[in-house]
Amino acid sequence: MADFSEQALAADDPAVSGRLHDPIPYLTRTRAWYLALGYDTPYVWAAHADTPFAPLRQPLADTRVALVTTAAPYQADKGEQGPGAPYNAAAKFYQVYAGDSADDHDLRIAHVAIDRQHTTMTDSGCWFPLPALRALAAQGVCRLAPRFYGFPTNRSQRHTREVDAPDLLARCQADGVDAVLLVANCPVCHQSLTLAARHLEAHGIASVVLGCARDVVERCGAPRLLFSDFPLGNAAGLPHDPASQRATLLLALTLLAHASAANTTWRSPLAWPGAPDWKLDYANPTRLTPEALAPLRAEAEHARLTARALRDAHLPARAHPVQD
Repeated sequence: MADFSEQALAADDPAVSGRLHDPIPYLTRTRAWYLALGYDTPYVWAAHADTPFAPLRQPLADTRVALVTTAAPYQADKGEQGPGAPYNAAAKFYQVYAGDSADDHDLRIAHVAIDRQHTTMTDSGCWFPLPALRALAAQGVCRLAPRFYGFPTNRSQRHTREVDAPDLLARCQADGVDAVLLVANCPVCHQSLTLAARHLEAHGIASVVLGCARDVVERCGAPRLLFSDFPLGNAAGLPHDPASQRATLLLALTLLAHASAANTTWRSPLAWPGAPDWKLDYANPTRLTPEALAPLRAEAEHARLTARALRDAHLPARAHPVQD
C-alpha cells in the first residue's frame, strides 16, 4: 500500500506544507484518502493533451447561455438532503435532465463529496446560480436559454463521454444554446463537467467550467475554467453573499467572451473568509487517527455499494466494466 503519511503528502500538498495560499491538490489528496480507507486500486483520472475550443461567435449580449449543474432535484422520499446532510447516494441521478429556466427549483448537493466541514449547504446560489443568471439576462448582459440541464456525476468516463455528453449536446442544440456555464461540486463532478465541456466545444458550443478543484479540471483539459479557491460546493460564489455570486457569474461570462485559446484558467479574486487552514481538512488522513478512520471506511463502502446498485438499476447494462 502506498505511503500516505504526512511527510509523503507534504511533498505535493501545499495545505500540509504550509503554503495555504495555494489550491488544494485534490488528485493527491483523494488518492491518499482512499488508500487510507483501504482501497488499494487508485482511481485513474481523465487526462488529455489536446483541448477543443469554440470561440464565442456573437457579442455576449446576443449569446444564449445555459446553466449546467450536478445538483439533484430534491426528493422528499429519498432521505436527508438539507443543510448539513451527510452523503446520500439515494439522492443521486443517473441521466441528463432539464428544467425551465424561468422557474425557481429546489436543487441540492447532498449526494456529492463536497466539503461538508466548511460548507453549510444553506444557500443554493453557491452551486445553482440560476436566479442570479436570470437577473443578468434581464439586464441585457446575455440571453438566457429556455432550460437548464442537470448532468450526472458518473465515475465511468466512458459513459460520460459516450452517453451523457451527447445527450447534453442534443438538448443544447434543440434549445439553440450558444454557450454554457457548468458549475461543479465534488472532484468527480469537476471531471464529468469538464468532459461535457470538451464535447460541447468540439461541436461549436462555448463553455466555462466554474470550479474549486483546479487540478482535476486542468488535468482533464477544460477549454475555459473560472477557478474559485473555496471549499467544494461553492463554485458559484460565497454563501449568503449575492454580490459575490453576481461577481462570479460576471467573471465567468467575461471569460466566456474574452478567452482566445483553449486551456484558459482565470482565478477569481474573491477569498474565502477567515483563516486559510480549512484546506488542511478535506480528505486528509493525516488529520485523523486509525480509530477515527475505521468507521469512515465502513461508511464509504456502504455508500459505494448503494450508489452502484442504484446506478445499475437506472442505467442499461454496460458492455465494459467501470471503476466504482
